[in-house]
Amino acid sequence: MTLPMIISSFFSGILGSMGLGGGTVLVVYLTYFRHMPQLKAQGINLVCFIPIAIFSVIVYSRQKLTDKKVILPLIIYGISGAIAGYLLLSIVPEGILGKLFGGFLIILSVKELFHKENKSF
Repeated sequence: MTLPMIISSFFSGILGSMGLGGGTVLVVYLTYFRHMPQLKAQGINLVCFIPIAIFSVIVYSRQKLTDKKVILPLIIYGISGAIAGYLLLSIVPEGILGKLFGGFLIILSVKELFHKENKSF
């Protein structure tokens, strides 16, 4: 294992357990630094995400930080979205997929830069 792999995996786990999309770190590392095709990097990311998600679910549930009324609809729509995404992968060329992913990251970055924090809870 190389130091960059250890660092990217570590930060991917931290961000993933916080619900902030650790896969972004891992996919970027695998595609740009390991020169892996994006589809393969996404597949590896999903496999790596499963144990992180299971651990996080246990911790968050024990701390009563989950809302059980919201979970079932999110699971149903999330699985529906995963199926739709898988079907789209057979249609969208990998080069376009990389550009969409990059555009998504840019949009999120710009939004975060100019997002005003809402402290009314």
